[in-house]
Order: sequence, then structure tokens, then C-alpha cells
Amino acid sequence: MPKTSAGLLMYRFRGGRLEVLLVHPGGPFFRNKDDGAWSIPKGEVDAGEDLLAAARREFREELGFAPEGQFVALNPIRQKGGKVVHAWAIAGDCDPANFTSNTFEMEWPPGSGRKAVFPEIDRAVFFTMQEARRKINPAQVVLLQDLQARIG
Repeated sequence: MPKTSAGLLMYRFRGGRLEVLLVHPGGPFFRNKDDGAWSIPKGEVDAGEDLLAAARREFREELGFAPEGQFVALNPIRQKGGKVVHAWAIAGDCDPANFTSNTFEMEWPPGSGRKAVFPEIDRAVFFTMQEARRKINPAQVVLLQDLQARIG
């Protein structure tokens, strides 16, 4: 059974241009990765959890913001590793420089026996659609296309 994630794709218009909020994963494996490494704020769905509730929870955990408004379901996607991602678009705005992310712990460096704590995300940025297509995980480009088709 493939893993299931849920997330929110926040968008806004600035200077007549559509922008979307993407996050960069924290931790040592993504430290030097940029293009193709960004994502919508998302995370795994708990057993029995409503998908939209999970998407809202993950957004709040990763950014510290609780978006309100009309959530528009986008078509689910399947990422390279088989994970299915359910996403909703939400018009909104926030100051991504003021995000607060939850953290995770892992052994680092590998084999050292030492534990280190890292933020789940280390950056959040509103990108233009052109920039976002380059930055986002390639499997999630479809979410950007779906958003554009729905809002024109």
C-alpha cells in the first residue's frame, strides 16, 4: 500500500503575477539541493484522519500558520517513490520569513551514534509560477498546472 500525504498549495497575486508558497526540506540530506527539491507544505496522513484535516495540520506544523478560506481540491498525484499526494489550493498570504517549523531527530553524522535535531523545513518562499516549476519536486509540477487551470 503506497504512503499517502496531504498538503496545501497557498497562492497569491502580487503585481498581477501568480505566486505560490513552497517549502524547502530541512536536514543534512537537502542542505545543498535546490532546484527540484522544494515542495508544497505536506505530510503523511494518520490512520483514519480526514485528508483535508491532515493537510491543514501539516501546514500548521511546518509553517506555524493556520490558513482559512476556501480549499479547492486539486487532482492527486503520485510521486516517484509511489507516495500519493492529495492537495488543496488556498488563496492566502503570509510572511514566509516568520515561519516556525516542527523538528525531527536523526543520527548525524551516520554511524556516529550521535543524535541531532533538524527543522522539518528550513525555508519557505513565495515563487512566481516560472520559478516554482524549476524549484518544485518534478512530480508536483502537475499541482501547479492544475492550480493554473482552475484559477485561470
